[in-house]
Amino acid sequence: MANEIKEALEGNDIDSKIEALKKAIMLLLNGETIPQLFITIIRYVLPSDDHTIQKLLLLYLEIIDKTDSRGKVLPEMILICQNLRNNLQHPNEYIRGVTLRFLCRLNETEIIEPLIPSILTNLEHRHPFVRRNAVLAVMSVYKLPQGEQLLDSAPEIIEKFLTSEQDNSSKRNAFLMLFNCAQERAINYLFTNIDRMTDWGEQLQMVVLELIRKVCRANKAEKGKYIKIIISLLNAPSTAVIYECAGTLVSLSSAPTAIRAAANTYCQLLLSQSDNNVKLIVLDRLNELKTSHREIMVELVMDVLRALSSPNLDIRRKTIDIALELITPRNIDEVVMSLKKEVVKTQSGEHEKNGEYRQMLVQAIHTCAIKFPEVASTVVHLLMDFLSDTNVASAMDVVVFVREIIETNPKLRVSIITRLLDTFYQIRAARVCSCALWIIGEYCLSLSEVESGISTIKTCLGDLPFYTASEEGEAQESSKTSQQVSSTTVSSRRPAILADGTYATQSAALETAMSPPTLVQGSLSSIGNLRSLILSGDFFLGAVVACTLTKLVLRLEEVQPSKVEVNRTFTQALLIMVSMLQLGESSFLPHPIDSDSRDRIVLCIRLLSNTGDETELCEMLAEKQRHETEEIKARAQISHAQPDDLIDFYHLKSRKGMSQLELEDEVQDDLKRATGEFTKEGDDANKLNRILQLTGFSDPVYAEAYVTVHHYDIVLDVTVINRTKETLQNLCLELATMGDLKLVERPQNYTLAPESSKQIKANIKVSSTETGVIFGNIVYETSSNVLERTVIVLNDIHIDIMDYISPASCTDVAFRAMWAEFEWENKVAVNTIIQDEKEFLNHIMKSTNMKCLTPISALEGECGFLAANLYAKSVFGEDALVNVSIEKQVDSKLSGYIRIRSKTQGIALSLGDKITLKQKGGS
Repeated sequence: MANEIKEALEGNDIDSKIEALKKAIMLLLNGETIPQLFITIIRYVLPSDDHTIQKLLLLYLEIIDKTDSRGKVLPEMILICQNLRNNLQHPNEYIRGVTLRFLCRLNETEIIEPLIPSILTNLEHRHPFVRRNAVLAVMSVYKLPQGEQLLDSAPEIIEKFLTSEQDNSSKRNAFLMLFNCAQERAINYLFTNIDRMTDWGEQLQMVVLELIRKVCRANKAEKGKYIKIIISLLNAPSTAVIYECAGTLVSLSSAPTAIRAAANTYCQLLLSQSDNNVKLIVLDRLNELKTSHREIMVELVMDVLRALSSPNLDIRRKTIDIALELITPRNIDEVVMSLKKEVVKTQSGEHEKNGEYRQMLVQAIHTCAIKFPEVASTVVHLLMDFLSDTNVASAMDVVVFVREIIETNPKLRVSIITRLLDTFYQIRAARVCSCALWIIGEYCLSLSEVESGISTIKTCLGDLPFYTASEEGEAQESSKTSQQVSSTTVSSRRPAILADGTYATQSAALETAMSPPTLVQGSLSSIGNLRSLILSGDFFLGAVVACTLTKLVLRLEEVQPSKVEVNRTFTQALLIMVSMLQLGESSFLPHPIDSDSRDRIVLCIRLLSNTGDETELCEMLAEKQRHETEEIKARAQISHAQPDDLIDFYHLKSRKGMSQLELEDEVQDDLKRATGEFTKEGDDANKLNRILQLTGFSDPVYAEAYVTVHHYDIVLDVTVINRTKETLQNLCLELATMGDLKLVERPQNYTLAPESSKQIKANIKVSSTETGVIFGNIVYETSSNVLERTVIVLNDIHIDIMDYISPASCTDVAFRAMWAEFEWENKVAVNTIIQDEKEFLNHIMKSTNMKCLTPISALEGECGFLAANLYAKSVFGEDALVNVSIEKQVDSKLSGYIRIRSKTQGIALSLGDKITLKQKGGS
């Protein structure tokens, strides 16, 4: 291969030379050494005028070793120096620019020193491409270990260059050089030209913001004058600049004026940007502001809601979530009006996901009505139009909302029942019909309501019987067709998840309820929705109809003075129930009635005197409200400040020379200290817990890492100590990752003096919730034997999944839907020394950082069995579902299974490993 490359480089064909150079570079990158090529390249490639060849030549020169085993520059590198000087004086600006860029990556002082005059000359070149790269070259030379001796006047030269330069990119690079190498000069330039700052280019303004952040973190006392600069930059034409300004304002100041300006900026970006990713990022920022500055965000809730104009469901969901936490008695009417308008828009049917969006809106209005019951009357009648929605989930949300409102708002009961009876015939989903029938059975109280309820049910059931003998005979003759239908129905059965997390088999008849119903020959009344659903084989709905009729007939007996009418209704109800039993036991339908539904209908026939317990829903809602109140009280009792904390009396402070904004900022900082909102940066105990020892105490190099996990980033702060009496050269920390972790940049080589230490930082990006592993080694050469490289293998660093997931809440319906949808399941057998079920559940919740969705009342009592659902959400938006089902054996040991489900394999496996490790009851 080397000979082929050499022949191609010695030839005259430019394309062949380019391909040969590319192959040589790839070989070098893969660890090959081709020293024999160097002279060939100097002789045949260096003189070429082709721009591509010159660029590849610089890449080659960047990769090759330019020093010998003792760290001395190789003598043949003098040949490169002359070529680089010629390039820096080349008439073509591209050649000058790429050569200057190449010099930024050179660390050899001996090569760079003779080129410094040529670099400085390029600062005055006519072309901005050359000037901007010349500035970067000056900065890289100045930052070298001996840079200040090589180019001691660099800050003065660059400051002078900055005052006369017109090109925005060159000015940005010059300001960046001052920012990194002479911060005081950068600050002086900033305040000298503060009036012209709004006219500076986007790139320079971004560097200014970076400087302000750095200065304010180092010296918090001076941040007042810098905040004014940031607010003036909020009027910049660049959206990137104003986004950064808003973020900088929030991070540096707590003054209401500053926070309000940042929030307004985010709202403007939310409306002006068409990119959905940008909108989602801005919504995340607004969500953070909502947590820390809710009182200011409340004022902007209507501006946030304008983001609902986007057709993207994720944006709409985030917008609604933010708005729901900002509702107050002052803005509730406006918010609900806005949501009502959005509900009406979904009726147009232009967008394919209108049903899902409508479901979101219904849930949002439901939440508003729970927090502020007075708005229920304005929305409940509008939402009842959607009981017949083809999106079953949306219609279910509506009927559950109606059920809760009718219980908590007695004044609305009459109007809701009247409206429900008027629209009942339009409902096509079996689950919605079941819930609506329960409402009719519970809340039809007056004579007219009871009679209307019974009449509506009879109309929707149609004429009796449900079939005739001749039709049954025809059904038997077409048995082949029935068998095909039967097999289709059986094959489409799938497991349903009950409230306690256990499985039950659910026929697909519920899902096919919206298909064209089986109609019976007879009058027009036979097309009722209840009739078509029961004829499709849904006998659970038939049992609900029987229970509802039983309640209504018994209530009619109380409110109807005429016994004749009562007896007539009584017999009609019995006839309906008996007809349903006959239909279920006949061969007219492919599947007979299930035993549960049959027993329930028979019970209604036998025990019509039993009214049932009407207080169950009321108790359930009261318990839910009590639980929420207890949570709020528990949060309020958390102490933020210690009794012996220093009290700073703001009113006794001097106010001389302070602007209104600076005063506000001081006040907010004082309040934050008092309420404990400032996070303690130096929590020593927490820091010690995160320090990991990477090498042994007897190794020549000792290393330990402090791991900081921050959402999408992991920062490793590695301390390396040379414990030998020798200088260690080319010491390098080599890291590799397993899982969804990615090393951002490879740490550079260092030279460590005897018994000295070095801090090495490594950034790692995280892309999903998964337990990852970082492993690596330290490689170095000693001054006594440079040819021998020593390798020390490091301990593995395990990144814990608990750093990414946090407890979250979701509705029972949403949990079941996700459980049915998610494809990854991990089943862990219970193996623990804990003998109490509730203690074991609490241990699992603490170990996995999850929240129990099962109400406390459902876990009370001693029955030897416990089933609970746990839920958590990761920082990447992934859902983690856990179902705990345990039973106490005769010997008091616990047995059972913990099932984990998620959308991705990583989170299911990682949580399973965590539970297996922690479940025994150890720490």
